[in-house]
Order: sequence, then structure tokens, then C-alpha cells
Amino acid sequence: MRPILMKGHERPLTFLKYNRDGDLLFSCAKDHNPTLWFADNGERLGTFRGHNGATAKLWDVQTGTQLFSFNFDSPARAVDLSVGDKLAVITTDPFMELPSSIQVKRIAADPKTGESVLTIKGPQGRINRAVWGPLNKTIISAGEDAVVRIWDSETGKLLEESDKTTGHKKTITSLSKTLALIKTYVTERPVNAVAMSPLLNHVVLGGGQDASAVTTTDHRAGKFEAKFFDKILEEEIGGVKGHFGPINALAFNPDGKSFSSGGEDGYVRLHHFDQDYFNIRI
Repeated sequence: MRPILMKGHERPLTFLKYNRDGDLLFSCAKDHNPTLWFADNGERLGTFRGHNGATAKLWDVQTGTQLFSFNFDSPARAVDLSVGDKLAVITTDPFMELPSSIQVKRIAADPKTGESVLTIKGPQGRINRAVWGPLNKTIISAGEDAVVRIWDSETGKLLEESDKTTGHKKTITSLSKTLALIKTYVTERPVNAVAMSPLLNHVVLGGGQDASAVTTTDHRAGKFEAKFFDKILEEEIGGVKGHFGPINALAFNPDGKSFSSGGEDGYVRLHHFDQDYFNIRI
């Protein structure tokens, strides 16, 4: 499984996502320049430039035209579009005296106001992710306090939160849409990202030594590799090496035949699975 190395960012990767058809891959990094790639051969299609200050932007993928820009008083962390693409949930970071927040914005053809439809405050520390629940009726959030919360998307009322005694012990960086603890996958290194195969019962975890120690650590000792686990048995079944720093982002192609990883080294690595991968048996 020879990877395709994609260099389009000057700073560490933070997020990767395929489109529904699996032919396009979007990457985000700390350089504030979201980039679009062909998911088959890794060719770069373009870069969406214009992020300056505390903003979240919505773009036309085909033309690169900026459609909307939502301004905040603190840095925007993550965005998730609702089913139907009428609403966007956006998380903002703590800044100065401002706490972290979850903001819901309306996406309209002619928005009359930039005011948020809903603002949720309360969780301590940074909120790393917020996503829509089923039918847009709820919002699920998680972050530095290691608690997953479910909120009513109409009123902002807290409906449920994960149990601190059985749940996560450290910062949550990836997020699902349920609070039920089903399986636990254990590694000997910090985990920054996780993705589940849509085709096989496989889970891939990525991370490595803390970024602050990367410059003094050999890539072999830092364990900067993607680890594959059997989803049912919770057993490790393999790993993919290559990054020269912690892995910060992972994503499976919707067809399950490839996956991508993004790291602290600024590279996106695109992996197309060999036939042997689909014949793995435990």
C-alpha cells in the first residue's frame, strides 16, 4: 500500500473530510487555507483563501466563490452543516474573558442578519467538535473537559451528558452521535483522531507523542502511525507508518477502499488499500 504524499499546507493538519461521492477530499490546517484534492490521485484542485480573524466561511466548491462569512468575537474552531444545509453549527474557542460557545447560524439566500439562531455556553475549556444529531433535533458536543453532551437544538437545553467515571479521561478530539459506550480501543500513545471503515469492521486510530516533543524525537520512537483495530474484538490488526509527527486527522473514503491521514508534519497521506487488506482474518 504505497501512499500518495500531498503537500499543500505550511502548518500542521487539523481536519480531513471526503465529499459524499468520495471523489473529493478536503483538508484543513493551521495555515488557515482549506485545500481541495482529487481523492483518487491526490492532485490539488485549489485552495480557499480569505480566512482573516475570527470567522467561519462557506464556499462554492466548483468556483471557489465565498458565499457566506460569519464573524465572531473569538476564533471559530469547527463547523457542521445540518441535514438540508439550512443551518450551520459552529464552535468558538475561549478568548480573553469570553468562554467557549456553540453557535447556530442560519444559511439563507439573502441573510438579513448575522445574529446566531442559538448560542450555547457552559462547557469548560475548548469545545473541539459539535455536530448535528438525527433529524437536526439535537446538537452533540465534546472537547477539553472530556465530556460528550447532547443539547436540544431549539432551546439549547442540556439533555444528556456522558458519565465521567466510565467515559473519556482526556480531551476529546473526534466525535460520534451517541453517548452509549460500546467498545474501547487501547493504545500506548495519545490518540488525536479516529475513523471507522464504512465497508469492514475496522477502526483506525492516529496520534503519537505530544507535538511539543516532536523536534526532539525520532519518528520511530514517537510512534506516529495509524493503528487498525478490529471493531468487534477490539484487537489491533495492523498499522501504517509514514508521518514524521503526530497524526491529527483521519478519514475513510465513503467506498471504504482508501483512507487519508494528516499530520503535524503538514502532509496529507492518501492510502489506497491493496487486495490483501480486504482478506484480513483474525
